[in-house]
Amino acid sequence: MQEQMKKEERLGSAPIGKLMLSMAVPAVAAQLINLLYNIVDRVYIGHIPEYGDVALTGVGVTFPIIMLISAFSAFAGMGGAPLASIELGRKRHDRAEKILGNCAGLIVFFAVILTILFLLIKTPVLYAFGASATTIGYAESYITIYLVGTIFVQTALGLNTFISGQGAARTAMCSVLIGAIINICLDPIFIFFLGMGVRGAALATVISQAVSAAWVVRFLASSQSVIRLKPVNMLPDKAVIKQVAALGISPFIMQSTESLVSITLNSGLQRYGGDMYVGTMAIMSSIMQLIVIPTQGITQGVQPIISYNFGAKNKERVKGVFWRLVIVSFLGTLLLGGIAVFMPWLYAGIFTDNQALASLTSQVMPVYFFGIMIFGIQSACQSTFIALGQAKVSVFIALLRKIILLIPLAIIFPKFMGVMGIYRAEPVADILSVTTTMILFTITFKKVLRDMDAPHS
Repeated sequence: MQEQMKKEERLGSAPIGKLMLSMAVPAVAAQLINLLYNIVDRVYIGHIPEYGDVALTGVGVTFPIIMLISAFSAFAGMGGAPLASIELGRKRHDRAEKILGNCAGLIVFFAVILTILFLLIKTPVLYAFGASATTIGYAESYITIYLVGTIFVQTALGLNTFISGQGAARTAMCSVLIGAIINICLDPIFIFFLGMGVRGAALATVISQAVSAAWVVRFLASSQSVIRLKPVNMLPDKAVIKQVAALGISPFIMQSTESLVSITLNSGLQRYGGDMYVGTMAIMSSIMQLIVIPTQGITQGVQPIISYNFGAKNKERVKGVFWRLVIVSFLGTLLLGGIAVFMPWLYAGIFTDNQALASLTSQVMPVYFFGIMIFGIQSACQSTFIALGQAKVSVFIALLRKIILLIPLAIIFPKFMGVMGIYRAEPVADILSVTTTMILFTITFKKVLRDMDAPHS
């Protein structure tokens, strides 16, 4: 326990550069490892003999449901963990534990409701997301098994943020690493050796997430954790849930709107292009994760440092961390996005043996990913908004890129440009949203720093 307390206290005292590196590297590793759950599945599925490309497209249309499930875990986890970190900075451990317990209760509630709901309506939902008569069977086979493991997925993703939020970034990484290793080992056994195909990929994911969830709960309930998961704190507290909801709605929107975006893009691609174009989006959604998730890992790893020092009213430390975060995040998306724009073939061939699909994906990828090269700036600003408890402006930024800009543009552009208009909507939305975010952050950040001199409420 004393060692964990030292990890918490170093958030407010260790040299900024060294501290950011120690927090960000495990967080990035955890995000990349977590990405393997979907990437590895899709790589294996895409290489199934005879029907791999069709199966990959079918699994691709399940992506919105998967993102919506993870969005609810983000609502609880990313809404609660920064608040807990702020309370740790204020030396109010009991309050931090109350937040943790209430978020755990929310996760259980969400998991039960989502599992029942999607099992009942999965077929029409999958058709709405772009499934066709050819691909619906594969989509249903994958998502049915995945939904049974919703409780494990949500627990592993949602509660792991409370481990990193107390400064234990390496432990948080290990919880993801354990599940990923199991997933990588089980995938080829279930998919190929046992001949289960897409059902095997889903089963491997569920089992691996169950092990990760068990690891997370075990740690948070043990004496190794600064804040303990206790059943008594899982009883709902309206005041706590209101705070979590106010902050959690932003990451919820960021992830849940992926579902709406996928519906819009896939249905548009199906209408103007067909299954092959939907297949390009199945591949590019994985590549998009590959580009943005390292940056998200950096921002999530650094977020507890900002929250803790905000709670401790250390303005200079908050500013120092933020500016370093902006530079690193921008360089990250510039590099990874630049590869997609200038060397798309490096990414495209990973996911399919179908030369026609790989060629089409390489053709549209530079257009689709052009704006993502500067997205690191928005990611850093939005993460800082959440870390500082700035709920309202964070919600607006979350809505801006996808709901206000991308979805309308993806509907309008193809009416004038054909199927390529759908791909062009993404960079236009990215550039406009990054510009707006920079302006809003400049105004809001100065105000927050001034308000830090006010007494704690």
